[in-house]
Amino acid sequence: MAVTGLFFCLFITVHLIGNLTIYTGKESFLSYVDHLHSVEALVTLAEFGLIFFAVLHIGMGLYLFFENRMARPVAYAVKKSAGGQTIGSWTAPYTGALILVFVIAHLIKFRFVDKMNTNDFVILSTTFADFGFWTLFYIAGVILVAVHVSHGFWSGFQTLGLSHPKYMPFIERVAVVFSLIIGIGFASILFFSSCLCKREDFL
Repeated sequence: MAVTGLFFCLFITVHLIGNLTIYTGKESFLSYVDHLHSVEALVTLAEFGLIFFAVLHIGMGLYLFFENRMARPVAYAVKKSAGGQTIGSWTAPYTGALILVFVIAHLIKFRFVDKMNTNDFVILSTTFADFGFWTLFYIAGVILVAVHVSHGFWSGFQTLGLSHPKYMPFIERVAVVFSLIIGIGFASILFFSSCLCKREDFL
C-alpha cells in the first residue's frame, strides 16, 4: 500500500505538471502531447506499470478493509479523531473506490477516444466549455483525489518505517500542502479550460 500509494503521488504530480502546459497556450500543450506520442513505447510501459500498481493497491486496500471489518464487525458508537485519524484516513476506502470510477470515466473521456478529427486541446477545452456535468464531475473527482492523498502521502512514509516524532508532524503538514496543490492545480485547469472556448486569440 505504501509503495504503490507513493508511486501514485509521484504520477499525479508529473501528470499535473504536464497538464499545466495548457496555461502557456495551445501549441505548447499540443507539443507536450506530441512528445508523449513520440515515446509511445515508454508511455505504454508506464501504463502497464500503473495498472499493475493499481491492482496491487486496490487488492491490498480491499484486503485490509475487510480484515478490519471482520476484526470489529460492530462500528464504534462514537467516532473520535484520536490516534492520528483524519478525514483522509477514515474515508480512504470509500474515496479510493470513487476514485476508481473517476479514473475509468477519465480514461474513456480522454484516453480511449477517437482523435482522428480532433486533438487533446480541443477535447479538453470543449469538455469544460460550460459549467455542466463534466465540470462538476471533475471537480468532485479532484476533491476525492486530494482528500485521498492527504492521508496516503504521510501514511506511506509511516508504513515504510520513516516515522519519527520529530519529523512526522512536518511530513503531515507537507501532505496537506501536497493535497491542496494537487486539488487546486487540477481544478484550476478545469476552470481555465472553460474559458478557452471564449478566447479565439488563445485558440
